[in-house]
Amino acid sequence: MSQETRILFVCQGNIIRSPLAEHMFKHLAEQAGLSDQFYVRSAGTSSYHVGESPDSRMRRVAAKNGFKYTGRARQFQTADFNNFDLIIAMDTQNLSILKRLAGSSEEHLAKLRTMRTFDPEGDFDQSVPDPYYGGIDGFQITFDIVKRSSQGLLEALQKGAV
Repeated sequence: MSQETRILFVCQGNIIRSPLAEHMFKHLAEQAGLSDQFYVRSAGTSSYHVGESPDSRMRRVAAKNGFKYTGRARQFQTADFNNFDLIIAMDTQNLSILKRLAGSSEEHLAKLRTMRTFDPEGDFDQSVPDPYYGGIDGFQITFDIVKRSSQGLLEALQKGAV
């Protein structure tokens, strides 16, 4: 890879799944000595949590797994289509919203993927579950999926498969 790849992870509120994916991917890229090859951010399709920190339950689960992160939620903007090379939705509902926002732009639509596309235990039409209304076990499941998928994404990018 000769130039920086710009990646945006997107979920609904940008407080659980997408900020975890943003920071997990950055962490894995740094461990692989590739952090200078990526610019990574996250956003939400809704404005519910703009300016808020990531969900405390997910941060607790992440810390239990030896991973810490911070950040502030922001809402996806249509300008993000021009500012990022790859836009990765955490689920099919948010992918549909992103497709609607992309309109008929082939260039914008070509940037869209789902996170589970890169999960060796999932596939493109599966969603990263949103644990917001469930118990702590759901947060661990989501953490594990995001970690696997982030590693899969990094490997795919290294191989030029994305």
